[in-house]
Order: sequence, then C-alpha cells, then structure tokens
Amino acid sequence: MDVKIEPGWKEKLREEFEKDYFIALTGFVREEYRTRQVFPPATRIFNAFDLCPFDRVKAVIIGQDPYHNVGQAHGLCFSVTDGTEFPPSLVNIFKELNRDLGIPVPQSGNLERWASQGVLLLNAILTVRAHQALAHQNKGWERFTDAAISALNRDRDNIVFMLWGNYAQNKGASIDPSRHLVLKTVHPSPLSASRGFFGCSHFSKCNEWLAARGLEPVAW
Repeated sequence: MDVKIEPGWKEKLREEFEKDYFIALTGFVREEYRTRQVFPPATRIFNAFDLCPFDRVKAVIIGQDPYHNVGQAHGLCFSVTDGTEFPPSLVNIFKELNRDLGIPVPQSGNLERWASQGVLLLNAILTVRAHQALAHQNKGWERFTDAAISALNRDRDNIVFMLWGNYAQNKGASIDPSRHLVLKTVHPSPLSASRGFFGCSHFSKCNEWLAARGLEPVAW
C-alpha cells in the first residue's frame, strides 16, 4: 500500500502498511471520512510524522486521540490550529512551560514550531469522529503508533520520551531507559495537573539532557 508519509517514516513502517490490520484500518477510515465529519482533515492524518522526520526526532510527547471539535485538530497531539481557543490541557502545558523556563504564554496554540525542531507530537489514535472522543479507538491506530514508537526505541538513541498520564506511560512501557530519557508525570488536564504536572520541569529536564549529549535543545 502506498501511504503518503515522510520518507524516513515510510521506510521504517513499510511492513505495517502491508499488514491485514492496517489495510482494514484504511478501509474503515476512508468510509468514515466519506460518510461522517472526521478530524483532523484527511491531508493532516500523518502530520506529526511529516513535520518531524524519523532521523530528526529528539523528543516525543504522546497523546490519546485528536481534539474532536471543529477547527481544532491538525494532526499533532495537544496542538490546535492558529486562532483556536486553547483547550484546558494546552493551557496547563503553557503554564508549566512558563513556570519551568519563564517562557511567556504564546499567542498561538499551534505547536508546529515544536515539531519542526524534532518534537514528535504523537497521538496514539490518529483520527476521531466529530464530537465523539475515542470513536476510532481499537480500529488499528494504536497498533500502528506502537510500531512507530518501537522503531524509535530500536533504531535511534538519545530521545526524550515525555509520558504524561497513565495512558501515555502504558504506551511507552517498552522504551529502553538505558538508551533514552523517559520522563513521567500525570496528565496536564485540569483533573490531574495539580497532582504533579505543575512542577514536573519536563521541558528543562529535556533540554538539559539533550545538551549534555551535544544535541540542540528545543526552543519551547
């Protein structure tokens, strides 16, 4: 199957595209886009990969599934399109970033600026039906994104994995901490942020670890 995705990722995930589960997933997703309102726009499904080539990944943030309201999702976890109101979790991410590194809260919630520096903003599930969170759960996306994480874990070194909440931590359970930095805390949602996300200092810890290995820190 010829999947339009960044060439480095295409090579690493080539075997996945030929597996029965992915062929079935493709059929399901195509029918959903044909008959329902689905996010992100179809051309942005693999945006996280396209903006962050495999050989340039320096940090990974894992989300669950895309925002499901109009105009929000564009293929990067926690990120929203320019001009869109910040969802609560993103508000808290920016609060911690300000506390940790003194970075002012930005005008835009579009995190493409992070992705272009090598931050893979990866949702476990890459599509969602409008106004129905987790509508595309257990259709195959989780297996595909597991394969992406496995490829990074296996074929790259010195990546920072930022695992926020139980879902992300379970998703990243197989990451080798002897080769990568694994940072864990609670999810940044209002329900849990005060129980450890605020004060986690993941952004400065990431940059310190990268710099110690001669790698360019992220301009968060």
